[in-house]
Amino acid sequence: MAFTRDKQIMAGVVVLAGLGFFAYRQEKKDAQLGTAAAQAVDMPVIGGTDEIDKITITNADKGEVTLEKQGDKWALTKPLAAPANQQNVKSLIDNLKELKAKELVADNADDATRKGYELDPSHAVHVLAWKGESKKVDDTFGKSGGRGEMMMVGGKPSIYAASGYSSFLYAREVKGWRDTEIFKFDDANAASMSIEDTHGTLSFTKGDKWAGTFKGQPIDRFDESKVGDAIRALKALTADDFGDGKTAAETGLDKPEGTVTVNLKDNAGKYVLHVGKVSTGTSHYAEKDGDPTIFTISSSASDWVTADVSKFQKTVDAGAPKAAPKVDAGKK
Repeated sequence: MAFTRDKQIMAGVVVLAGLGFFAYRQEKKDAQLGTAAAQAVDMPVIGGTDEIDKITITNADKGEVTLEKQGDKWALTKPLAAPANQQNVKSLIDNLKELKAKELVADNADDATRKGYELDPSHAVHVLAWKGESKKVDDTFGKSGGRGEMMMVGGKPSIYAASGYSSFLYAREVKGWRDTEIFKFDDANAASMSIEDTHGTLSFTKGDKWAGTFKGQPIDRFDESKVGDAIRALKALTADDFGDGKTAAETGLDKPEGTVTVNLKDNAGKYVLHVGKVSTGTSHYAEKDGDPTIFTISSSASDWVTADVSKFQKTVDAGAPKAAPKVDAGKK
């Protein structure tokens, strides 16, 4: 009987110990879940606002770019001073406002963990933004995957998964942050155009229709539609790239291969472009009056500025009646 009672006591002890163990494990699990829930709720604010007037982007393989608001326009101030592409800056600011940290990936991440998520200096994109002296954004972005964009917030050792990040907006080459606009006008308002190049001077004026001369003489077989084509190639002209640091002799702009001048109706505007040597491929260096920036432009525009008169002529048989078929004299 006593032996049986001892067995019962031992069984009870085992049961109690088991219940205690399971209670401890559940308590620990609940604590972990509670911590995770707290962390999910307590995500850091990573996005920006419209209240930004300076942005610095350090891109691992592209160096550092600084954009600053000057008056009501954005300007590139590093690595060089130049007008900024306003739409590209706006797209960046809009994207900053979309960023949200949605998940804690790693707490107190060490160097190896950061490198694994491409958050080390040799891979990451670091974005800083200010309003005056107040820092509004300090985010570092790394590897992208199914969980989102891996990122860190300045001053915090944790790695988070973020949503809303559009990498191409932050990874532009320097030229992608620059204003590439050269000309912008309404081609319907063009009143005259002249081209001076190595072939001579072409001059075009618009009345009811376009009229053209070459070296002061009316152009034979003149095709006025080609004038419209030339002006359309110039009306929204943008740069492919830039020739920063090049001398006038290197670009050929000391002795341009061609100069085009477009005048708008009622003296509403005058647009002058000088075209120099070939830069790469079929592109040419170019410069507009009143702006020291050296651009490179595609052949779709430069070919008009260096054109021969034949580019504005109809082909010899254009519009001519077809010749009558020959009759074999031996047939009736």
